[in-house]
Amino acid sequence: MNIKGLLLGSAAALVAVSGARAADAVVIAEPEPMEYVRVCDTYGVGFYYIPGTETCLKVSGYMRYDIGIGASGFQDVLDKEDFVDGEASFNDTYYKRARFALRVDSRAETELGTLRTYAQINFQYDVETADIFDDEDVFIGSSTFTQDEVAIEHAYIELGGFRIGKTDSLFSTFTGYSSGVSNDGLVPYGPFGTHQIAYTFNGGNGFTAAVALEEGGDGEGAYDLTSYALDDYVPHVVGGVGWTGGWGGISVVGGYDSVYGEGAIKGRVDFNASDALSLFVMGAWASNDDSTLADAQNYYAPWGGEWAVWVGGAWQFNEKTTLNFEVGYDDLENFSTAVNVDYELVNNFHIIPEIVYVDNFDTDPDDNWGGFLRLQANFGG
Repeated sequence: MNIKGLLLGSAAALVAVSGARAADAVVIAEPEPMEYVRVCDTYGVGFYYIPGTETCLKVSGYMRYDIGIGASGFQDVLDKEDFVDGEASFNDTYYKRARFALRVDSRAETELGTLRTYAQINFQYDVETADIFDDEDVFIGSSTFTQDEVAIEHAYIELGGFRIGKTDSLFSTFTGYSSGVSNDGLVPYGPFGTHQIAYTFNGGNGFTAAVALEEGGDGEGAYDLTSYALDDYVPHVVGGVGWTGGWGGISVVGGYDSVYGEGAIKGRVDFNASDALSLFVMGAWASNDDSTLADAQNYYAPWGGEWAVWVGGAWQFNEKTTLNFEVGYDDLENFSTAVNVDYELVNNFHIIPEIVYVDNFDTDPDDNWGGFLRLQANFGG
């Protein structure tokens, strides 16, 4: 073998070894198995397992646009153009609101029962009114303005029947919200947002019982009191019992206002007249008689006087159209009625025109009509 052949052979060997080493250095990782989102049908439609966990999550909500006129709008507001030197003329105008509601609901099974977290946040743009006073602090009228708002409607934790957080008062929810009309509670039937610690027992045979400690909130109803929030460590107390069956249900709830030392009780009967028609009647009584402003102070009795009554129901014409109605009347002769038609134009998009009528048979000289239109697109089930 000559020198030239030896060199060529050595070079070829080096190239072969270098190529082998380069090939060994390139390592292609095995693809990891893809984890698909799994449907969680344990808690109903719209729940999915959070990847890598056994917690089920549902994200849902709606986009809504409301338009109100007459009694459902703003009446006797200042004419901004003509308001000069305290002299005012008045107009009627629309009530309008655009709202995006976001709901987040998580659930997981534990050794103590289902652990649930729930929140609803409302993002909205409203037309509102503000009171205007002259230089001597005499009320002149109201003026309209628009504003952005963010509101926490619900934010609570539940575990094994216990609930703690912010939500609507048990006095209003245990017997159910009054009806399916947009302007329910024109004669108000109870308070809403409050801090709450509650326990609900479900017997599994249609029987339920619940008790709650609450802190109150802004006043609502005939006298528009500033607030019913606690001013010491003694909470408001609510308790209720109910039973439901194939024919309908019956429920009774009572509330005690610890700030003013007053109570209220409310009962409701629901009746399923047919597959298409459901009816209800609800009555309430309060320990205060509303004969004076001081007597009116009761967080759980926003209606006028000692007692109030409501009737209403829903009639489903077909799978897309439902008629809802509600009538309310109280001890101080406040009367209201609302009727709407909920029409689902396409899947999850509802058009809901509504007519309302309000009056006080004792003092108001004229009755008052209103129109309301709600457009709502739901998502997430």
